[in-house]
Amino acid sequence: MPWTPLHAKIHRTIRSRRLFAPNHRLLVAVSGGQDSLCLIKLLLDLQPKWGWDLAIAHCDHRWRTDSQANAIHVENQALAWGIPFYLQTADSPPSSEASARDWRYQVLSDIACEHKFDCIVTGHTASDRAETLLYNLIRGTGADGLQALTWQRLLFEKILLVRPLLEVTRTQTGQFCRDFQLSIWEDSTNFELKYARNRIRQELIPYLQENFNPQVESALAQTAEILQAEVDYLEQAALQLREEAMFGKEIGGDKDKSSDSLVLLKLNRRILQKAPLALQRRVMRQVLLAVLAIAPSFEQIEKLTALIAAPNRSQTDPFPGGAIARVQGDWIMFE
Repeated sequence: MPWTPLHAKIHRTIRSRRLFAPNHRLLVAVSGGQDSLCLIKLLLDLQPKWGWDLAIAHCDHRWRTDSQANAIHVENQALAWGIPFYLQTADSPPSSEASARDWRYQVLSDIACEHKFDCIVTGHTASDRAETLLYNLIRGTGADGLQALTWQRLLFEKILLVRPLLEVTRTQTGQFCRDFQLSIWEDSTNFELKYARNRIRQELIPYLQENFNPQVESALAQTAEILQAEVDYLEQAALQLREEAMFGKEIGGDKDKSSDSLVLLKLNRRILQKAPLALQRRVMRQVLLAVLAIAPSFEQIEKLTALIAAPNRSQTDPFPGGAIARVQGDWIMFE
């Protein structure tokens, strides 16, 4: 087996970032496209050095008329490599990209739990990271969304999702597949411009490469990497600040003596006032995540943050679900 610079790079990445341990059981999600084929080939070539047990999982969303043939193609690759293959087919096509992603992670987790895999491994690349950053930036997300594709994250039932290719571009995975003559299955939906991510991939990224920075994918991926470390730090600092400012139980807490309303949460304004605005906002975001059924908007976070310096008896209009935050002396009462 030729040992290429990409083999060396991924070997170093796995070791330095401690993505996998020796002898781990790895379930590799393979669509049949160039990124996932590059991933499984690299892991197979590195397997003798690490002693992993490898298997392939394929998810058929039933979006395309050739989806069954796609699944058979991936199964034949697994047979040729002599590794286990697991197939999950959707009962009906998912209604959106988001629902497809949720279904995919759920069934991959089910397979991993049933067959005792340690990790689910996906072929997300630096190109995906750059596209995700741009997509979330356009939608108006904060730093948390801009670094959304992380090296590892916990899925269901303590199953770890790992992305070893986040420093590798789609150009590099394509060249690797050509060098090793891997049979790529082209997904026709990747070229349908009705999907926002495809427009970013097919139109926006090439425009930025031509007119601003030929290495824009790597530059954006590096920005996401920097943001990941900063977001982790800020979240921990905000959690510590929230715990210092909080009084009483978060959910179903004690009743306030001056009100018949159920106090969900109390925060000491004097403590919060000493903190930078960035931490104040993060504390309020954490509070709203604990109380609301949906992720809070920027406007909701802002109107709650404004109570830190608001006059006594100020209050917000109702949040989704009916909860109201109001000022009582040194406290913000979330009822």
